[in-house]
Amino acid sequence: MSLPPLVEPAAELSVDEVRRYSRHLIIPDVAMDGQKRLKNAKVLCVGAGGLGSPALLYLAAAGVGTLGVIDFDTVDESNLQRQIIHGVSDIGKSKAQSAKESIAEINPLVEVVVHDEQLTIDNVMDIFAGYDLIVDGTDNFATRYMVNDAAVLLGKPYVWGSIYRFDGQASVFWAEHGPCYRCLYPVPPPPGMVPSCAEGGVLGVLCASIGSVQVNEAIKLITGIGDPLVGRLMVYDALEMSYRDIKVRKDPNCPLCGEHPTQTALLEDYEDFCGAVSTEAAEAVQGSTITATELKEWQDAGKDFLLVDVREPAEFEIIRIPGSVLIPKGDILSGEALATLPQDKQIVLHCKSGARSAEALAALKAAGFRDAVHVQGGVLAWQAQVDPSLPTY
Repeated sequence: MSLPPLVEPAAELSVDEVRRYSRHLIIPDVAMDGQKRLKNAKVLCVGAGGLGSPALLYLAAAGVGTLGVIDFDTVDESNLQRQIIHGVSDIGKSKAQSAKESIAEINPLVEVVVHDEQLTIDNVMDIFAGYDLIVDGTDNFATRYMVNDAAVLLGKPYVWGSIYRFDGQASVFWAEHGPCYRCLYPVPPPPGMVPSCAEGGVLGVLCASIGSVQVNEAIKLITGIGDPLVGRLMVYDALEMSYRDIKVRKDPNCPLCGEHPTQTALLEDYEDFCGAVSTEAAEAVQGSTITATELKEWQDAGKDFLLVDVREPAEFEIIRIPGSVLIPKGDILSGEALATLPQDKQIVLHCKSGARSAEALAALKAAGFRDAVHVQGGVLAWQAQVDPSLPTY
């Protein structure tokens, strides 16, 4: 069912705006009133990456009057496969600033507010307070829970999206009218259970599919038309070309929006709540970590050890450290690969950045490989510190 329009209409549209938005104005459900509401809306996009790129471009094209962009990252060449708001000339530039410049080319009538900073518990409430609606384009659980909690505490709706390889999800969370993100996912998955897009990859065009759904939902909320995804989870499979609609009910025991809420403020540490790495992994790396430079010194000195790459085969084909053998992390955690590892030489583990190798290291320590170590920073550190000629991904 439709919800009341989120935003009051602006006083009027200029002649230029009437010309620009004419295809909206002739839609009876949008018309002049809906376009005035879009003009008066203030929407914050959290992240100017895979989902944020199409979302920001289409929000701007639709005529949302004020767009906020928060992102503290810089544009990297590997972003260009999917983050279409950035171009080759933007590499090394602030993503938030790059997004602002692209939006100006799409629609100079839109005011863009740049938040070139990291979203934290210290600033999230103040930043969110200035906007009517939040579009969440983040790619990590810690920020997702923080976005949800701040939106609930401020009484604001937000449009959520998630992507991985060929799969996407989208929903609208608005505690006043339905469930929040915690009703759907009360607790984050165990560390390492769900790979990031940087670890598992994502089909570039999937970002457009889910990002456009997010904008569609934002427009519906702002103008009060249609049936928004409140209390529903849209699941998209790009390979099957299928959409599923899953009912999501408000959890009466939700600590944030339930019948008797117990969480009335932001958590102190979302990274700790979501567990960037498990407790076992954090303990395993203590005193069992070497740098990429130290690894190179060990190799040059002829030290006898087995260098094990715990990434996936597709990653191993892109870039590898010389002398490494591939044993995916899953085979180590399951115990399948333990019998193949030598007992008479030291094991050195590495992955892309160090998180997966830390998990694998914990499993090896538990299995009795007491002198095993892992490489801090993984192949990214090797590329940066030892061999810059190698590609990154």
